[in-house]
Amino acid sequence: MDDHNSNNHSPQSSRPAAERRGEWLEVMPGKELDLQQTEQRHTRMMQWLESRSFPAKLLGRLHSKGEIKINGDRIRLRLFPAVEYGFEPRYDHPAEILYEDDYVLVAHKPAGMAVHPSDPQDTRITLAHAIAAHYESTGQDCAVRHVHRLDEDTTGPVLYAKNEFALSLLDEQMRDKDIGRRYIALVQGNVNEQLTVIDEPIGKDRHHKQRRRVSPGGQSAVTYIEKIAGIKAASLVRLKLETGRTHQIRVHMSYMGHPLIGDSLYGGRSDLLNRQALHGEQLVFIHPWTAEEIVVNDPWPADMMKLTEDLKLIEKE
Repeated sequence: MDDHNSNNHSPQSSRPAAERRGEWLEVMPGKELDLQQTEQRHTRMMQWLESRSFPAKLLGRLHSKGEIKINGDRIRLRLFPAVEYGFEPRYDHPAEILYEDDYVLVAHKPAGMAVHPSDPQDTRITLAHAIAAHYESTGQDCAVRHVHRLDEDTTGPVLYAKNEFALSLLDEQMRDKDIGRRYIALVQGNVNEQLTVIDEPIGKDRHHKQRRRVSPGGQSAVTYIEKIAGIKAASLVRLKLETGRTHQIRVHMSYMGHPLIGDSLYGGRSDLLNRQALHGEQLVFIHPWTAEEIVVNDPWPADMMKLTEDLKLIEKE
């Protein structure tokens, strides 16, 4: 990993030793599983794989297609089949890769670029097109599968799963709220330091198709806030999401009287910045194979750094 990323061991147990061989993953159970005994060998193998958190549905499908094999004292699983990208590779804006290995990829999403096309008639380049181009240029036959999204004008890291195995485990982490996302934002007004959490449900705005609003009948939404600096006109805040509702940070901060600078959709002033001043500065997830905690940092974009310095919320370096 580069200077912006770091690894720490997760409390989860690590998986057995393994090595990728083309489209196959060769797993070495060692003494944990005696594959020399032929009696009920496949049954014991499947039970052992499931006990190591392999997704049961995926194992069943691989087994039915003959894509799990015993090779001496090793198990081979076809986890890396060649798959179409699903999006046209486009090289207009090369993807900025923050982290990558055989299982996952994390890319920086710039402002003004959607994660994927909104409809078939949308001809603009998206991050999905850029990732497809990256896969093509590096000789990887992976489907472009994002695990989470960011708003079009929000910058920050986006996580991709490079095979079905990784997608299954990362989707589970998303459902269990085990993927950590930390954001930095510039908001209007001087935020009270006692405002540390916003726990308000979010639903659709019946009067505006694009907007969301705090609504008693909406989905639960929890945002944690840390004030870093503040003046009368603006504050610099760090935010963490427990849930990932559409426009969650933007809705919550506007509801509390502190809309994001540049976020005209939710009442923010647009004379200082032509987009909402929101950036995902850190992404944390458990690696689907090694079970290690992966921390990926994404440096602040130049426009937000400049505005923060201009407002004198941080010292110029």
